[in-house]
Amino acid sequence: MTTDPEAVVRAAYHAAEGSTMDVPGFIELFAGDGVFNNVVAGETNRGEHLGDLVVFMGNQAPDIHRELHRFHVMGNIVAVELSIQGTFTGPFETPAGIIQPTGAKLDIPTADFWHIEDGKIKEFNCYVGLSVMLDQLGVQPDFASAVTTSTTTTN
Repeated sequence: MTTDPEAVVRAAYHAAEGSTMDVPGFIELFAGDGVFNNVVAGETNRGEHLGDLVVFMGNQAPDIHRELHRFHVMGNIVAVELSIQGTFTGPFETPAGIIQPTGAKLDIPTADFWHIEDGKIKEFNCYVGLSVMLDQLGVQPDFASAVTTSTTTTN
């Protein structure tokens, strides 16, 4: 097993690809107390839940692929500029219900920051371009309702 930070991160991306989808292998790359922070959504996953977002994205776009544009290795920290790509052919579960698949092509700008210790992922912070993703899914913000709500709550 390699302890090279870039190799560990590349292995994690490989395990999360739609063509290989190895969720147990993805989880095994983390330290016992490792965390996966979906920063934009405000979610933190640990232990057996480290692969939850990988499964979620794989269900939404079974052909999911991460196009890795740039790697920046700074000791044990790896910063990656990438695009999450795929076809929206699976359901997208939301708190309001399920958005049905449309076949839309996804190309979501993302920045990931990985902290590696002793060859294991200690912390993974993922910043997904959520507004771009929602636009590509055809989900538009409801500004009118937000304005109405803010007007009624401030009066």
